[in-house]
Amino acid sequence: MHPIQHENGVITYTFDHLSALPVAAHISTRHGGISPGPWDSLNFSVSRGDEPERVQTNFGRFSAALGIDPAQPVRTHQVHGTAVAKVDWDDAGSRQRATDALITDAAGLPLFLVFADCTPILLYDRVTHSLGVCHAGWRGTVNGAAASTLWAMQAAYGTEPKNVLAGIGPSIGPASYEVGEEVYLMAQAKLPQPDRFFTFPNGADANPYFDLWQANAAQLIESGVPQEQIEIAGIDTAQNTADFFSHRAEKGQCGLFGMLAWLGDCARSGDAPNRWII
Repeated sequence: MHPIQHENGVITYTFDHLSALPVAAHISTRHGGISPGPWDSLNFSVSRGDEPERVQTNFGRFSAALGIDPAQPVRTHQVHGTAVAKVDWDDAGSRQRATDALITDAAGLPLFLVFADCTPILLYDRVTHSLGVCHAGWRGTVNGAAASTLWAMQAAYGTEPKNVLAGIGPSIGPASYEVGEEVYLMAQAKLPQPDRFFTFPNGADANPYFDLWQANAAQLIESGVPQEQIEIAGIDTAQNTADFFSHRAEKGQCGLFGMLAWLGDCARSGDAPNRWII
């Protein structure tokens, strides 16, 4: 990933391997908003004590930086689950209830999710020109949220995993994410070869550390997405609180950052039916 400094002070990160494709995805940092501490400054959460008017202004600044109408994005009420909502322009401006992932093939329709340590996941099918975005914390990860999003794209648009490019954005990293017995036991029950995603840096009797990045990447690889088509940002939010909110590192006294993604307007190329042109 690489950062972009926008004219209004907003800073976003984008996935490098999507740069030449007709799809846009921007992950916000905490820079460029108007909220005071502890939500400073580009906070998108109204449930953590910030004023709704400030949050609305922040989202307007984020949208303006990206050239998006702030009334258009489809949002979700995230519950750390695996539900996926298929949306189109009839859903513009809506909030999908009890949903942690969105999919669409509607060009230009922005999809928006929020985070503060959980993993942002983006899936782009370059053949069917369809898009999926997913929010995966530890519960979503062990219950297969990334794979559920991919399967939903298969069912809705005929997506073949071999054609998907995936991005795993900034989230709490494997050196920071100490978890308890509940997480470890659930992963043991639900994930194939789960021990590859855990380390015990403080000894076998201490709590393990969970690698959300590799757990989600493995889920996609085992579903058929080629490993070389998965970009992992490798940015640990808990170790980069100057740029990103971290629920763990900031002990819940923080805001939420966001991922906004949309498909470009394009058409199939006449000479190459499996290619899209802007």
